[in-house]
Amino acid sequence: MKLAVVVQRYAADINGGAELHARYIAERLSRHATVEVLTTCARDYVTWKNELPAGEETINRVRVRRFPVVRPRDPHHFGTMSRRVFERRHSIADELKWLDAEGPTAPALVRYVREHEGDYDYLLFFSYRYHHAWHGCRAVPGKAILVPTAERDPAIGLAIFPPVFRMVRAIMYNSHEERALIEHVSGRQGPGVIVGVGSAIPERTHPNRFRKKFRIRRPFALYIGRIDENKGVPELFSYFQRYAAMHPQGLDLVLIGSSVLPIPKHPRIRHLGFLPDEDKFDALAAADVLIMPSRYESLSMVALEAWALGRPVLANGHCDVLRGQCIRSNAGLYYENFDEFAEALYMLEASGPVGGILGRNGREFYRRHYSWPVIERKYLDMFERLRREPAAPIEPLPGFFARRARTQPPAAEIVAAAPAGAVV
Repeated sequence: MKLAVVVQRYAADINGGAELHARYIAERLSRHATVEVLTTCARDYVTWKNELPAGEETINRVRVRRFPVVRPRDPHHFGTMSRRVFERRHSIADELKWLDAEGPTAPALVRYVREHEGDYDYLLFFSYRYHHAWHGCRAVPGKAILVPTAERDPAIGLAIFPPVFRMVRAIMYNSHEERALIEHVSGRQGPGVIVGVGSAIPERTHPNRFRKKFRIRRPFALYIGRIDENKGVPELFSYFQRYAAMHPQGLDLVLIGSSVLPIPKHPRIRHLGFLPDEDKFDALAAADVLIMPSRYESLSMVALEAWALGRPVLANGHCDVLRGQCIRSNAGLYYENFDEFAEALYMLEASGPVGGILGRNGREFYRRHYSWPVIERKYLDMFERLRREPAAPIEPLPGFFARRARTQPPAAEIVAAAPAGAVV
């Protein structure tokens, strides 16, 4: 069997998000099949500027083919198109312009997918909302498997995406909430499975090594990820500083990740920057709790890693996926306002038993649902199932004039009308 993993950017040192998800899946499936990665020359997810050479290379024994992005993203134009399709009545043509503005626009990648369809048994497309996935799935619907990594944001309400959700051979969902949202907006009833992703959990971690290396002596809560507004970090800073004033002997806050926001100058907030995996896992093992302040997640790999290491999670309850994961695992708490945030942190301090109980539940939840043998088996079972089932017909785009008619409602209204909340 030969597979292609098609993703917007790919490199050994891109840590986090759909790109790391794609790399993990490519490397694990390479144990069972011949796997190639088809991607762009971009490294930066904001600009999509070509930084890596076009052509072939091998990363962790997986062949990677790179194709150039024809132009970097214009933030002003993308912002203008986003406001048009998310907030106002618009046309299908407007949505296609939005897709092109978002990028990464790499027509050579899509052309390669179309021309080499026969080389692969299946092609796994990551992240439904990007140019390569929409055009690639439509180019080879009979062999396309979508890993959508969808979040509850306005993009999922655009009219161009439901036909793609319906026509791909299968969807590998990250969570129950993602599946419910996609099925609601698209009406899809085809093959799909909630699979998620595992992680490179080390056999042993050394929390004392982390504390000694970074001179951290007090108990602490941990945040891992991009330090930017889209991840809910400004609210985290605000809430934590109020909590610190209420509880002088409470937890400190340690941040790991690249920052695009200023870090408050506070004696109990410590930013360590981007760290290698060894330090990251040691930090998770040393922490009292992992905080996930984002409102928009399709799964959260770092939350799964915390549970794998027996650490509880405190999540933003406005994120349906994180709320649902906390409930299903019985391994985390969630908050919707400052009072709940402060009370939950107080409960999870080292002096109480709650954190240990939640941590043990998290370890078992990860073992049953997200260990690599479980993940790999779900993919292999899906490949076998698809061999026996026919493909769905492709849904053509509306004609020239219909595409330009401003008959589509604001995407944000579509999402607002979709059922919300955890799926239990």
